[in-house]
Amino acid sequence: MYAVIETGGKQYQVKEGDVIFIEKLSAEADETVTFSKVVAVGTDKGIKVGTPYVEGASVDATVVKNGKSKKITVFTYKPKKGEKRKMGHRQPYTQVKIGAIKA
Repeated sequence: MYAVIETGGKQYQVKEGDVIFIEKLSAEADETVTFSKVVAVGTDKGIKVGTPYVEGASVDATVVKNGKSKKITVFTYKPKKGEKRKMGHRQPYTQVKIGAIKA
């Protein structure tokens, strides 16, 4: 059984036991979170697609940790103008482990 959930403006296909990195949530480590925006649920019998979300479906997950990803360098410049800027960025994330998929 799998489900397609929506969180942080992105969609993720998840199965029970998966560990995924998602946009940062306001939850501490070892907390349980519930994703109620389930776009689709796939079982042995077939797939159930919501309009836009599946009624009564939810996915429970446990927060493993919060952190920041590796630093990327952002460099912008305008030629012939002497204008340049160098910045770094580290995107925050939440790592979650998928528990139960309730259809």
